[in-house]
Amino acid sequence: MFRATYTYGPTIFGNLFVLHPVRLPPLRNMSHKPIRTLLNANEEWAQSVIKDTPDFFARSAIGQKPKILWIGCSDSRVPESIITASKPGDIFVHRNVANQFHLHDDSALSVLTFAIKEIGVEHVVLVGHTNCGGAMACVEAAKDPAANPGPSTPLTRWLSPLTALVRSLDLSACSASEALNKVVEANIIKQVDNICKSEPITTAWADPDAKKVTVYGWMYDLAEGRIKELVVRDASRRSSFGTLKRNKARL
Repeated sequence: MFRATYTYGPTIFGNLFVLHPVRLPPLRNMSHKPIRTLLNANEEWAQSVIKDTPDFFARSAIGQKPKILWIGCSDSRVPESIITASKPGDIFVHRNVANQFHLHDDSALSVLTFAIKEIGVEHVVLVGHTNCGGAMACVEAAKDPAANPGPSTPLTRWLSPLTALVRSLDLSACSASEALNKVVEANIIKQVDNICKSEPITTAWADPDAKKVTVYGWMYDLAEGRIKELVVRDASRRSSFGTLKRNKARL
């Protein structure tokens, strides 16, 4: 006999994060349970949004005008809309392993181009995070590359610039956790550098009639749920500078 099960699905809208029971249909293959959970939670969420703002989806379907492009890590613990209490339509998003921005990556460049030239975003935010698995892998790969070069895979090729960055850092006096944090911060600054060298940004900064675009480097602390701002750059400030400001966004 198959039984219906219950789980808790989130309702996320504006500053609201509400958990409520969702009834799932009987499952013949329990391996599909996570998928059914998502689908049921989506239905509950859509209904709650319509109840709160009946025309929300009709307006959303017309178009988007986000002011922010978020370039972040694929890590499941860093969902941009949730950690910033944002709504659908607030943030244009590109995510990949270890929040990289390679100047030869057509995927990232096309997102940045579309965001600036078509949507009109004014803020580009590169977001890394503590305990990054990609950064950890690069720290290990950089320790003794000659002894253990490893096979070439899509992941190792993707992370090879970050591995090279790790090798350029002096981590000899750092503990493991300190070394990882140093790599994460250096990676954020490097990717901000790359964004600022890209054609969409240099073109926007060179055009006095174009919308002003500012590039930020942020680090999200998984253990605290807070964002720390590391660097800010715009057409008048093309070199990085540090800041001690902390975003008050919380989980």
